[in-house]
Amino acid sequence: MGLRGSGKSTLARRYVAEHPEVLNYDIDVLRTFIGGWDNDFGRAGALIRPAALAMIKAYLASGHDVVLPQMLINPTELARFEGCAVDVGAQFVERVLMDTSTSSVARFHRRGASDVDDPWHDQVRAIVAANGGDDELTRCHTALERLLAERPHSVAIVSAEGAVDETYRTLIESLS
Repeated sequence: MGLRGSGKSTLARRYVAEHPEVLNYDIDVLRTFIGGWDNDFGRAGALIRPAALAMIKAYLASGHDVVLPQMLINPTELARFEGCAVDVGAQFVERVLMDTSTSSVARFHRRGASDVDDPWHDQVRAIVAANGGDDELTRCHTALERLLAERPHSVAIVSAEGAVDETYRTLIESLS
């Protein structure tokens, strides 16, 4: 988990590349498979979520691991994903990429515009702008800090901009 622009997708791709049979289940990618996703990103997410939960549960039940690079700050929503693991006897491991609030806001604005690999970034930018821009990003940072405090098994990983290798190394060490 982590805020938008914290490096979740980058680290998930790297982890999966180094760990055969681990599934990188990026729900933002799945949204783009729903017709009209670019007109209603939120609705596409709501439509794909039940399928995402079912697939995650099935993949975990087969004895394989899943990486879920998402910003989950709603405890109820997070519990739905945790339930997928618990229901099939898999371990739910929670790592949260964190930077300072100010850096998180700046990183969000520096994300690649019109990114070919992640075409949903423009949609996310529009949603953030419509919900208050930087104030919305700061609210999300505060909500994530609050969530971390409420979840004793969560481990925060410092994710400083430009320190991808160090952040990845810390992530791997935290899983040992």
